[in-house]
Amino acid sequence: MARRRWEPLHRSLCAVAREEPHPFEQRGRAMESDSAAPRLTTTPWPRSRGVVHLVGAGPGDPDLLTLRAVRLMREAEVVVYDYLVSDAILGFLNPRAERIYAGKRQGRHALSQDEINRLLFALARRGRRVLRLKGGDPFVFGRGGEEAEYLAERGVPFEVVPGVTAASGAAAYAGIPLTHRDRARAVVFVTGHLKDGSCDLDWPMLARARQTVVIYMGVTRVAEICGQLVAHGLDPATPAAVIEKATTPSQRVVAATVGTLAAVAAAAGVKPPALIVIGEVVALRESLDRQLASIRGRELPRAAA
Repeated sequence: MARRRWEPLHRSLCAVAREEPHPFEQRGRAMESDSAAPRLTTTPWPRSRGVVHLVGAGPGDPDLLTLRAVRLMREAEVVVYDYLVSDAILGFLNPRAERIYAGKRQGRHALSQDEINRLLFALARRGRRVLRLKGGDPFVFGRGGEEAEYLAERGVPFEVVPGVTAASGAAAYAGIPLTHRDRARAVVFVTGHLKDGSCDLDWPMLARARQTVVIYMGVTRVAEICGQLVAHGLDPATPAAVIEKATTPSQRVVAATVGTLAAVAAAAGVKPPALIVIGEVVALRESLDRQLASIRGRELPRAAA
């Protein structure tokens, strides 16, 4: 099913939230302008109002959806969904549900985060049962925390349904264990794209040995990331990989070392969405991925040379 944009509707709802503020929203605005820590509203949310479900859709393969996610998808009245939610996953939605696309791609946002926050509030205020459907897990680099905070400050009832985060799904489908008693005593998830647009990470911490580092949204800065890690002491021979379109039929894994990954990924034409995995556990892929692919009944692409 093709994705549809409901721009007139979601723009009007955002406008309603701005032009005719509900008392909850007025209170929320006052808190936003207050330099002190936000105070949660104690006013009960009327029973006639709606509810918001922040639901993780997993990394791409519909088989990785949780049962709770599928039940809510079938019951939803209106769905606000992201770019990384595939058509195969959207196929589980209530066919009568209204769909609002709120996806974000590099340099192209259907809605800003502030607009999404206001939209969720406006829909719930109108008594709608709202499904906010996100790729991966809402609370792992999914901005679910920001949306939950916005709703909580305005007294909107919501729940969070976890999903398989991209790091877990990508690593599992690529045959890369994130932890291993002989190779990785810790695993670190970081984003390669901070809120201010920079990539100013804690490089000394990330360059430590005997850990696995998974970098979300970092493929366009793979050269900078690998260069910083080496500059802060990580052995350039450390195994590394980029996993593109993880858990989908188009999944591709490009394996190299920290010292060569940028050049290998560029030569392979890797593009987002993709994850970077760095650590000794990546070396296990060659001995694991072939059997994993055969068990799943389909052949996944092998790593680029």
